[in-house]
Order: sequence, then C-alpha cells, then structure tokens
Amino acid sequence: MMSLDSLFNLISPQFLASIVVVAVVLPVMLGGVAYLIMLERKIASWTQDRIGPNRTGFSFGILPIKFHFWGLGQPLADGIKFIMKEDYNPPNVDKTLFILAPALAAIPAILGWAVIPWAGFFKWGDQVLNLTAAPISIGVLYILAIGSVAVYGVVLAGFASNNKYAFLGGLRATAQMVSYEIPLGLSVLIIILMLGTVRTEDIVHAQANGIWNLFYMPLLAAIFFTCSLAECNRAPFDLAEAEQELVGGYHTEYSSMKFALFFMGEYIHMVTACAFFSMMFLGGWDLPFLKEPLVGGIGLALLKFSVFAGKVTFLLALMMLIRWTIPRFRFDQLMRLAWRSLIPVTLTLLLLTALIQTMNWPMWSYLIANVATVILILILSPLIPAGAPENRKVALPGSRFSPPSSL
Repeated sequence: MMSLDSLFNLISPQFLASIVVVAVVLPVMLGGVAYLIMLERKIASWTQDRIGPNRTGFSFGILPIKFHFWGLGQPLADGIKFIMKEDYNPPNVDKTLFILAPALAAIPAILGWAVIPWAGFFKWGDQVLNLTAAPISIGVLYILAIGSVAVYGVVLAGFASNNKYAFLGGLRATAQMVSYEIPLGLSVLIIILMLGTVRTEDIVHAQANGIWNLFYMPLLAAIFFTCSLAECNRAPFDLAEAEQELVGGYHTEYSSMKFALFFMGEYIHMVTACAFFSMMFLGGWDLPFLKEPLVGGIGLALLKFSVFAGKVTFLLALMMLIRWTIPRFRFDQLMRLAWRSLIPVTLTLLLLTALIQTMNWPMWSYLIANVATVILILILSPLIPAGAPENRKVALPGSRFSPPSSL
C-alpha cells in the first residue's frame, strides 16, 4: 500500500499551489457574492438619497444582541430566506430542464475564474509556482469558451418554464449573447495580436512595471467593458429580465434556491468579467509607479492578490453605479449598438493593430490608432443612414393624435 510520503512525492508542487488558490479564492468569491448584493443595494440607496439596509444584525431575532452591525447580517438573512422558502415547480414545465437550467447558469460562472493569475508567481525553494487555479496555455480562450456556455442556462430556463414572458426573455438573451460575443471576441483577439500570447500570466507580465493596455487602447477598453456588461445581463443591457416588460424574464417561474442560483451565477460572472478586464487592461496585480519583482514570497503574493482584488472591487462598484445611473435600452437600440457601432469599430481596430504589428511600429502607435478611430467615427457617423424612424405615431381615430380630416 502506498505511504503518505510516496503520495506527496507523486503530487507536483504546482498542483498543490493550484489547490491552495482554489481553497482561498472560491470561498472568498462565494461568500463575497452575498455581500456584493448588499453593496448593490447600498449603492442603489446612495444614488437615490436613501439609507439602504442597515438594521439586520447577526441575532436574527433569536440572540439578545442589540447592536445592528451596520446591517451586515442582511445578506445572511437573505440566504436563509432562500433556503427556507418552498421549492415550487409550476405545472406543465419540462421538469428536467427546469431544474437543470439554474445549474447550467451557475456552474460556468464558477469555473470561469480558474485561469486568472491572482497573485503572479511564488518562489518555493528552487521552484517557481504559478498562483493560478488552472495554469493552462490557452487561458484567454478558456475564459471566452466558458463564458459563452452560460447562455445555455438562460435559454433552457426560458424554454422549460412554459411561460411566454420567460420564453421571450430567453430569446432576448440568446440574441444579445450572439451579438455581443462578436465585439468581445474581437477585442480579445486584438490584445492577443498586440502582445503575441494567449497565456493569462504573460498578458499581465507584459504590462507589469510598465504601461497598462488601458493607456494604449482606451477605446478598446471601453468596448470591452461595454460587452462585459451585456454578457453579464447587467443594466442597461438587462433586456432579458426587464421587469416592466417581461415580469422577470427567464427566471419568472423560479423561486427558492433555484432562483438564488441565477443570482449567484450573475454576480460570479460579474466578478470573472471584472477580473478579466483587470487582467487585460489594468495590469492585473501590478501597481502603478511601483517596481514589483515578478517572483517573490508569501508576503509579495498576498500584496499582489490584494491589489488585484481592489481593482476587481472598483470595477464591480462601477458596474453597479452604471445600473442605477443609465436607463435601459430598447431592444432595437441594443442590437443597433452591437451591429452598427461596436462590431465595425472593433474590426477597424483589428485591422490597425495588424498593420502596426506588420510594420513593427512602437507601442504608442496603438494610442494613435485609437484616436484615429474616434476621429473616423465622428466623421462617418452623420453619413450613415439612420434607418426606419422609431416611435412612429399610430393613427387612433378620435384621439388628438389623429384629428378628423374634415367635419
């Protein structure tokens, strides 16, 4: 029988490092989702000049604790409520797909962060370990592939619910994902062409102790962030669950923990999207004006992880602020933004990036290409046909919009 020492000799140090990263990041992410919901409620209250949740402590009406702890018990109370509610399945639903859909929405979101280089490299003896859960050579492509799978949960939820509002929400989500995957993929392709790698840690190292891609490609960063909002079904792109039109969209018929899984999947998807943006454009764990060594001990690893987490938290707060600031698009405006704006612009940036790489021009040429693209947009926008007019007045006999032609 194999001894414990022999078993540890068979396990590589990199595998152990990946296990440690999973053991640290996954609980932080799952626990943080509950408090992200509270943060969103607080940001909503601040934008509307309210106080927000601040009364629920940790006693839950059982323990004799009078202090409210600034309302930090609210997410735990919400979680208990989801667990205790009746798990109801409406009649005439496709029960198998109805139960499977929330899992398909949550599992890809949980898996997507696995290739994010949270803390760079760690030196252990004479070995250098990658502090990533899954240090694979196609990390960027893995994130795109996993992110695109999440739409299947939304589509199945809309189809299996046997509800017209849920079905329309699923159709909207499908059209939105297909449309915004194109500029998102092109944006990633531009960064890959610019840096010549698909490894996530190499993308961070290319920006470390230097200039972030945000300053070389500000227009591309704005497009990438916009597409991330659309991929996460965040306002103003939350047409798949528009309450005013579709009640709740694809999760109209869901309750209890199945509904909570959709919530959890959306917020973990937001964390992954913000981490992806930070890695691609904000240097990942890199601090500006500070020369960090690429390889270090446990203290440097914790510092890098804290910096990365701070950038992700800032981007999450920005996503939430956008939700409570910008009104929701109409669906035709949503499609027009993707097909008539974002896709042509990203194709233009892709051609300019290929030209810069072919001519071997310096890095600041990318900033000139972005500025030139903005100027080109301002010149060509008035020349593009506007298409059919929206909000046409419909003739309504007897109303003030349709007066009688003659008495």
